[in-house]
Amino acid sequence: MIPSAYPTKEEIARLTARMLLEIGAVNFNTEDPFTLASGLPSPSYIDCRKLISYPRIRSTLMDFLTITVMRDAGFEAFDNIAGGETAGIPFAAMVAERMALPMTYVRKKPKGYGRNARIEGEMSEGQRVLLVEDLTTDGGSKISFVDAIRDTGASCAHTAVIFYYGIFPETEKTLADHGVRLHHLCTWWDVLAEARAQEAFDEKTLEGVQAFLQYPRKWQEAHKK
Repeated sequence: MIPSAYPTKEEIARLTARMLLEIGAVNFNTEDPFTLASGLPSPSYIDCRKLISYPRIRSTLMDFLTITVMRDAGFEAFDNIAGGETAGIPFAAMVAERMALPMTYVRKKPKGYGRNARIEGEMSEGQRVLLVEDLTTDGGSKISFVDAIRDTGASCAHTAVIFYYGIFPETEKTLADHGVRLHHLCTWWDVLAEARAQEAFDEKTLEGVQAFLQYPRKWQEAHKK
């Protein structure tokens, strides 16, 4: 069912951050930093996959994501909702259900047998596709998924995520240069603000995370092992 009423973007960002904190999806550790997929260190780590195990929270966030996309991109802007393998698949399915649209998913690479496809489900030439994922950092993986969608003859000019790092200034430009607009619910800055409001972590940890968010590349260079 398509939601018909919704909060402001600012309230959506605050509530999303609150929910991520509530389920323990937010991890801060300045003493023993996490290693990201890029191999670089980070004092913060987000696990959006945990959301699928919390029905009330996942339902609310999927309402938020649906209305954010419709408000920003249009109420009749899409013909197909595609999820990126693997984290984006459940969220794409839930958004597609709300928007009463077909759902597909995009493999990271061809499966290597059978049709050797990257697109699973029915996607046809001329369809306007929304790519749904759990999060984005620098936008790199989104471009690969978008290209696979476009190879079918469909178009993909929008991607929607629950969480956007919001600390690497090149991200939105990278996507925009590829003809893709990013829609998101909250960023690290929203999470940090809510963590402070809730006193969810000690102040030393929060100050360390803030130092990373302000100058992420400099922080990572200084903390390489």
